[in-house]
Amino acid sequence: MGAQIAFSELASRPAKIAQPAVVVQARPRATMCVLLAADVLAILVARAVVIRPSVGWVSLGLLVLTYAALGLYSPGQSAVEELRRSVLGTGFVCLLLAVRGGPDPPGLLILSGCLTAAAVPFVRSITRNVLASRPWWGVPVIVLGAGPAAKRLIERLRKQPEVGFKPVACFDDDHQGECAGLPVYNWMPGAGVLAKTLGIHHALVAMPELAGEELAWALDEWGTAFRHVILVPDLMGVASLWVSAHDIAGMLGLGMRQNLLIPLHRWTKRALDIGGALALGTVSLPVLAAAAVWIKWASRGSVFYRHEREGQYGRPIRIPKLRTMHPDAEALLMRALLESAEMRAEWSSRFKLRQDPRILPGVGRLLRRTSLDELPQLWSVFKGEMSLVGPRPFPTYHLDGFGERFQTLRAQVKPGLTGLWQVSDRADGDLAVQETLDTYYIRNWSLWLDLYILARTVRAVLFPKGAY
Repeated sequence: MGAQIAFSELASRPAKIAQPAVVVQARPRATMCVLLAADVLAILVARAVVIRPSVGWVSLGLLVLTYAALGLYSPGQSAVEELRRSVLGTGFVCLLLAVRGGPDPPGLLILSGCLTAAAVPFVRSITRNVLASRPWWGVPVIVLGAGPAAKRLIERLRKQPEVGFKPVACFDDDHQGECAGLPVYNWMPGAGVLAKTLGIHHALVAMPELAGEELAWALDEWGTAFRHVILVPDLMGVASLWVSAHDIAGMLGLGMRQNLLIPLHRWTKRALDIGGALALGTVSLPVLAAAAVWIKWASRGSVFYRHEREGQYGRPIRIPKLRTMHPDAEALLMRALLESAEMRAEWSSRFKLRQDPRILPGVGRLLRRTSLDELPQLWSVFKGEMSLVGPRPFPTYHLDGFGERFQTLRAQVKPGLTGLWQVSDRADGDLAVQETLDTYYIRNWSLWLDLYILARTVRAVLFPKGAY
């Protein structure tokens, strides 16, 4: 069991503060060692596949030291930022080794570096999926604040344990009782006492109600008790990736770039679309042929199905799919909705049905569950009507379920073959989830985010969850 302490045992505190015990189970050193072991395993496997099974101690040491210098063994990194840092770190070490010279041919060294850049995030992802929900994973943090913003922060950290922050208690002079299940202590100086006693080095500040000058003095005070103090402003929906801090005449400014407005970024995304569509289209030809035969065997009618959807800037596009429904799909849907109030409620929430009477048995359910029915849309990506990654193109009745602002926002980008919603919640996400995730993608877009989503798409296809 991790360390624990009853707050009533702390010295120099008012008697009224007595509260239940604070339990700390997270073990930062164990977490760091596991991530280090995962990186070493990924590096050795990548090297053995390309070069030879012997250990390259110099390259291994340089990679691990570079990852550590880039903060890859510290908590709080998003998966996209972790991908960016690991790829850049691997590229830097490969360049260094190439300049230095060595026994390995440059071509094999580059190939080994590419495999390492792919293997390290992949193995880390598997490690987190297996271990992140364990009580010992991550680092303990104290949340300064106990209002609605603090509650949302705690709930998000619990929903995404892979981030690595494990809240153990809240401190707020204006609240008491509990916040999202954590004890709340209404004596702010006690935060430093508790941190020192239990060896907690991270504090998350979620107190948007504090005025600027008051917050500045409070941060000075908290900075003497914690090595790491992270201010979490209550800016729901604002871009959170690639934000930079600026000193604007002595005032704090947050710089947010609209990456999709930068021509070079748009050209890079288009190049990725063309290359990816050609490569995936070539590889998927046998799958398309097998699916076409199965569809013709299972049902009369065309193998392909085209439907009009909204493209970039609201322009209508016709997207192709492998047909997964009966020819009289609309009549079957209307009959099911008329006969079942439960189905009507499910359709209104998601515009999808778990037990959809329109789907062809066997081939239809398999293609939809694995999303292989979307493969013909690679042609739309190649033509430039769609992108590999972006908000999914929805029919008009689906778009009408969203607000006008969101419809305008999503029309600014090309619809995608895959997207953040598809690799996160898929059909389990209702309209609110779809809007939240697509908005996040558009406002935080980068090439790294696209690469992360494409990597997650492979896992979503191989291990479908929430697809029907």
